[in-house]
Amino acid sequence: MADEAEDAILVYLKDNDEISNSANFAEEFGFSHDEILNVIRRLNGFRFVEAQDIRKERWVLTEEGKTYAAVGSPEFQLFSAVPTEGIAPEELQKKLGPAVYKIGCQQAIKNKWVQMAKAQVSRKVEHADDKVKDLLLRIQKDEVVNQEDIDALKRRKLIIQQIWKGNSVRKGPEYAPKRKRAATDLTRENLQRGDWKELEFKEYNFSAKGLPVEGGHLHPLLKACFVRRQVQTIFLNMGFEEMPTNNYVESSFWNFDALFQPQQHPARDSHDTFFLKVPSTTRMLPEDYVERVKEIHESGGYQSRGYGYDWKREEANKNLLRTHTTAVSSRMLYALAQKPFAPKKYYSIDRVFRNEAVDRTHLAEFHQIEGLICDRGLTLGDLIGVLHDFFSRLGMSKLRFKPAYNPYTEPSMEIFSYHEGFKKWVEVGNSGMFRPEMLLPMGLPEDVRVIAWGLSLERPTMILYGIDNIRDLFGPKVDLGLIKRNPICRLGL
Repeated sequence: MADEAEDAILVYLKDNDEISNSANFAEEFGFSHDEILNVIRRLNGFRFVEAQDIRKERWVLTEEGKTYAAVGSPEFQLFSAVPTEGIAPEELQKKLGPAVYKIGCQQAIKNKWVQMAKAQVSRKVEHADDKVKDLLLRIQKDEVVNQEDIDALKRRKLIIQQIWKGNSVRKGPEYAPKRKRAATDLTRENLQRGDWKELEFKEYNFSAKGLPVEGGHLHPLLKACFVRRQVQTIFLNMGFEEMPTNNYVESSFWNFDALFQPQQHPARDSHDTFFLKVPSTTRMLPEDYVERVKEIHESGGYQSRGYGYDWKREEANKNLLRTHTTAVSSRMLYALAQKPFAPKKYYSIDRVFRNEAVDRTHLAEFHQIEGLICDRGLTLGDLIGVLHDFFSRLGMSKLRFKPAYNPYTEPSMEIFSYHEGFKKWVEVGNSGMFRPEMLLPMGLPEDVRVIAWGLSLERPTMILYGIDNIRDLFGPKVDLGLIKRNPICRLGL
C-alpha cells in the first residue's frame, strides 16, 4: 500500500501544481491519512516533494457531550420531565436517574427554569430552549461558536480541543513521476544475476551522524561502592584499621546481649529482626564472658543496677542476620580485652539487615558505616572533635548534635548536617560513648573509654546525588535515566 500511495502522489503532481490538503487527498484516493503522511515524509527526504505543515485546532464533543447532543442536556431533560402541576423530587430522580437529576437540578436552577422545594419541583417558566444541545450540534458540524459559549461547554467538560496535523505538497527539486529505488546493499544474488551493473546505488552521506556510542554508566549500587571506597580512604587517612565483617549471620549474644541491650527490647522482636531457622542457634560463645554478661543484665555491677530480669541463655543463642555492625565491634573489643591493653581505632563498612517495611527512607538491607576509638580517658569532647574531622572530610562541615538514647551508649547523640540543596538540617548518623556495663564485663581496664559513631552508606550517597527516595537508589524502581545523568560523585577529601 505504501508503494501505491507513493505512486498516487507522484502521478497526481505530474498534472497538478499542489496537493493542498493531505487529508482530502487520502480520502479521495482511498488511503489512510497516516499512511499518506508517512509517504510524504519519505518523499520529502528524497527531495521529490516539498511539504509544508498544516495545523488546525478544532473542538470536538466528549462522550458526555455526544450524549447530550443526541438526547438533550440534563437541565432540559429535567425541565421536560416536570409536569405543569409539579412533581415530587424522589419521583423525578427515579424518572431521570441520579446522574442526570443531579446535574439537571444544578443547571435548571441556575437558568431559573424550575423551583426546588422540599416536597415538590415545579416549573418557573412555561417554555425553555436547550441552548446546550444546539451549541453541541453546531460544534459537531464545525460551525463557528463564540468564545463565551466555548468556555462554558469546556468548563462542563462537554468539549475538548483536538489538534489536526497534515501537509500541503508541491514538486521538489528531484521530482520525477516515478521514483527509482536506490539499492543500499550489493548482495550475492546481484552478483550471480549480473544485474548489479544496472543498479543505482544510494549515495553515501558522509555528513550523517552514526549511532550514538553508549558509554558505560555506573549503577547506583556501584556508585555507593565508590562512595564506600572514599569513606574507607578517609578512615585509613585518620589512622583506623578495618574490622572483619564477613559474617552476616550473628548470634543474639554478640548482636544484643554483649551490648547491654535487654532481651525484652523491641528491636529483638521478630517484627524488627530476621531470625534464622537453620541453624537456629549458636554453639560457640565464651562461657566465662557469658556469665559476666548475664550477671550485669540480671543484677548489675560496676555501679550499675542492671535491668533486674531473668536473663535467658536460649535467647542469647538465637542466630540472626546482624542488625548492625556493632556486633562486630563487640567481638573486636572483647578480643582486645584479652591482651595487654593498647589503644585502637577500628572501622567497618558492610551490610546489615532490618525487618522493616520498605518506604522512601528505609530498606530491609542497607550498608552501615561504623567507627570507634578505644583509649584511656576519652571524653564526649573527643567524640565531637573526631566527628567534625570525619564529616568535614565527607564534605559536611556544618554539624549539629542532639541528645539521644541508645541501650549501649551513654551519653548518646544524633548527628545532623546542613544540606545546602534541601536548605535544611538532615540527620546523618548516631554516636555515643559505650557504657561501662558493656566494656567492663569484657575485661577492659576501668579507665578505658570507647567513643563510636555510625551512619548508613546510603544516606550520604543520597545527599551527594540529590536523591530523596532510597528506592531511586536501590531496587527495581531505579531510573536508568538517572544513572546516565549522574556523574561519579567525589567527596570533599
